[in-house]
Amino acid sequence: MIRHIVMWKLKAKALGVDKETNRKRLISELKSLKEKIAVLCELHVGSNCVGEGDARCDVCLETSFKSLNDLEAYQKHPEHQKIVSFVGDIVSERRVVDFNDTES
Repeated sequence: MIRHIVMWKLKAKALGVDKETNRKRLISELKSLKEKIAVLCELHVGSNCVGEGDARCDVCLETSFKSLNDLEAYQKHPEHQKIVSFVGDIVSERRVVDFNDTES
């Protein structure tokens, strides 16, 4: 199983609204992908719930796929690309890790 984890720090204000408004929209849009993209096996998304700080991100997404090809299909999917565009406008930092959790 391929795990794809993405974490974002959001700008204090973007697209004319505050961070909290963009955070809620981002989480809602990410959750909607599970019903729209067939290659997604699992999707979990949430907000940081423990304080603030340089090492903390605001939103985290964890998804899983059966193969690297499925991950690539997800990344190219038009519904995913819509969110990528939105994310580009609202984030100040992004971190990503992809790993195969069946390898020892």
